[in-house]
Amino acid sequence: MTMDLLDAVDAGTPWADAASYWAAMTDAVADVSGPVAALNLAALRYNALDMVVRSAGVPIRVASKSVRVREVLDATLAVPGYRGILAFTLPEALWLSQTHDDVVLGYPSVDRTALAALVADERAVGRVTLMVDDIAQLDVVDAVLPPSARPVLRVAIDADASWRAPGLGHIGVHRSPVHSPGEVANLARAITARPGFRLVGLMMYEAQIAGQGDATGAGDGVVRWMQHRSGRELLERRAEIVGALREIAPLEFVNGGGTGSLELTASDLAVTELTAGSGLLAGHLFDGYRAFDPAPAAAFALEVVRKPQADIATVLGGGWIASGPPVASRQPLPVWPAGLKTLGREGAGEVQTPLQGESARSLRVGDRVWFRHAKSGELAERVERYHLVDGGRLVGTAPTYRGEGQAFL
Repeated sequence: MTMDLLDAVDAGTPWADAASYWAAMTDAVADVSGPVAALNLAALRYNALDMVVRSAGVPIRVASKSVRVREVLDATLAVPGYRGILAFTLPEALWLSQTHDDVVLGYPSVDRTALAALVADERAVGRVTLMVDDIAQLDVVDAVLPPSARPVLRVAIDADASWRAPGLGHIGVHRSPVHSPGEVANLARAITARPGFRLVGLMMYEAQIAGQGDATGAGDGVVRWMQHRSGRELLERRAEIVGALREIAPLEFVNGGGTGSLELTASDLAVTELTAGSGLLAGHLFDGYRAFDPAPAAAFALEVVRKPQADIATVLGGGWIASGPPVASRQPLPVWPAGLKTLGREGAGEVQTPLQGESARSLRVGDRVWFRHAKSGELAERVERYHLVDGGRLVGTAPTYRGEGQAFL
């Protein structure tokens, strides 16, 4: 089927009634065997359109890492307000560039085979933008093929958006080594002075704001204080960086943000586009934000295979863990039947996951338990397809990258 996220039918918010929502999802996939990954199209529509509202007219570049389903990428990009893809590996970017003309690589690449394929593909050269934060990355490209023997390649700078707080030090993720306006400008001058490369953009991802919930119930006041102070600092520093870069090269885009910071980043006049992807499928980590309330669009159901005791039901599989620190928040979350939890000494297992709770007493061998994954992309790496549910009915399937025979990272 062709996904239409602009369907005029108003399905309301069926997920507001958890019992009826998960019962309808269960009925829709009743005839499908084994672990089932499902995508509720009404919830996906809601999330896609809600992010457009939150972005306040600033275009959103879709982060493919958080989706990994081409049909979802295509459907989202058909919605006004979305433009371009942020890819996570160069082989993936080359693959997507066959059908998309604006693919920015979100991370530096030293994949020599993929770089050789890029410089040999005239169409991809015009569609793919490499990400750099160090001249050494350009050295790798030149070692594959020198500037005299290849086309000029598009590159963007990834500048560090973390907060170096007085007395606290580094707050945020460790990405780029260039942080200050002077450091970014020096890198830009080195790029523009070097044959074979054209500087076209800047990316700054404020993970300490976009990727950190402020309504989790634990330490929220400290998180909100940090995000407020970090946001003010970043607003000033990013403006200085963009001003310096525009004196060096005519930038085509300034990219920032993430699902958790769309409002803040959209208010930054230096930014020309945002990036988001996780908010489309809405893993359970994104339930912990004050600014938005996403719908549980993607979920997976595992079958009960045994009952070791009355209040424990064991499902087959489940250890589909998200990236990040190995803590409970990165585990899949059992959401239906309500009241189930993983065991402290076992968690979500690769082959089996025991679940305990009063509702486990009514579960029988063969019944299904619904889980939500923590972030977004990890679910697609475990299954070959999403089963598409709309209006309580199974209406089709969409292959994941894995289902199309692709495993990029």
